[in-house]
Amino acid sequence: MKDKTINKRQMLRAVTGGLLLIGMSASGVYANSVTSSNSFMEALKRTGITAGGWVHGGATFNPSSTHGFNGPVTFTDQANRFQLNQLNLFLERAVKTEGTGWDVGFRADFLFGTDAIFTQAYGNPAFDVHNGRPLADRGNWDLDICCNSSRTYGIAIPQAYAEIYAPVGNGLNVKVGHFYTPIGFESVPAPNNFFYSHAYTMQYGEPFTHTGVLGNYTVNKNFTAMAGTIGGSGTGGWDGNFDKQMENWGGIGGVTWTSNDSNTSFNVSGTGSTASTRNSSFWGMYSLVLQHKFTDRTHLILQHDHGFADNVMLFNNVYNGVIKDAEWYGVNSHLYYDVTPNVSVGVRAEWFRDRDGFRVFSPGRVTAATNHLGNSYASNIGLLGTSTPADYYAVTIGANWKALRTLKMGWQGMRDLNIRPNIRYDRVDALHESLQASAYRPFGGNKDQILFSLDAILPF
Repeated sequence: MKDKTINKRQMLRAVTGGLLLIGMSASGVYANSVTSSNSFMEALKRTGITAGGWVHGGATFNPSSTHGFNGPVTFTDQANRFQLNQLNLFLERAVKTEGTGWDVGFRADFLFGTDAIFTQAYGNPAFDVHNGRPLADRGNWDLDICCNSSRTYGIAIPQAYAEIYAPVGNGLNVKVGHFYTPIGFESVPAPNNFFYSHAYTMQYGEPFTHTGVLGNYTVNKNFTAMAGTIGGSGTGGWDGNFDKQMENWGGIGGVTWTSNDSNTSFNVSGTGSTASTRNSSFWGMYSLVLQHKFTDRTHLILQHDHGFADNVMLFNNVYNGVIKDAEWYGVNSHLYYDVTPNVSVGVRAEWFRDRDGFRVFSPGRVTAATNHLGNSYASNIGLLGTSTPADYYAVTIGANWKALRTLKMGWQGMRDLNIRPNIRYDRVDALHESLQASAYRPFGGNKDQILFSLDAILPF
């Protein structure tokens, strides 16, 4: 049994290392594709189809971790070890957003890494959120493609959609399929974020993906609007797939205002739906995001999220088997400063309230990997996720450094390598100290923790 375990680990390391090397090699191929005489690539280019991706990995040092996890912090959840978070490959034909002619395109993403479990279409949970009934069949999109035996690595197909541009009014773009949520500020793709770790609002307060139809329309130079319908989910349209809960359709929409000088924008967006075909209780959320440039170098972001899920069954340190309406909400702020074109520094501060202990679980990966039998393949020590009604606070400081550009090194395929050192502090305060919630210490047996991390992103 020990030899099999060793072989699995060796195989995983070999595959992970091989994929990382493939990604590094691909960066060179992509960087030199303009001058390449490869007929296939030239033919592909003429069709408007492009291929690319990124490799993203890092390590986090947590001096207070006792079980290998960073508490409820997800994505950067592995304590004191390296993670290959994302080897993301994509194929797309981008669609125009203005003009008088029709246009058709598509995008498909493949993601391998430790982030896969948080990116899969898991919107049909292992247990019915309203009565706790086990649900063995959760859907056949990307939950079980591979790698459960590795405990950390997996595969996700976070995007697979067709897109149409229709010359209606100022131009209408419509996506049909599976796509990342447009709600909120942070997102799953690593190159879109400043920090290695994520805010609680993104981790627990918002959906990651949707399955459905989404239209985007430019009203005028100041206003854009989006609206659509989403399904395939037993959690109000969040993280749905293609073959379960397809009768449970909900709505998604939003409006963005941008100032004339483009220095300020304000977005209001959200979703709303019945929870599932089994229960007509309401499930929804909204997000407000204000972005402002004080100068060309100084950027401020303020965000507020508020979510609702009615008549859910709670299992935590305070409410065990209790059915009630759940809410979660919070505020976070980001401030970034570009020291040079290749070096930026930033800080993020957040308060997030899981009022009823419904959203935040620790460790996050262990809960996400728990099946309908109550077993989690992410833990080999019988560890299960815990929760309680609580306030979560986090402060993160960090930097982005385009190292090769700064050092003027001529490795063309590595020019966009982004190195990100981060320091993060988390603290939790339970909301019901008199109900034994004071025992809730999700950070390795503590009520707070400090994380030191270093990661790198290489687009290709």
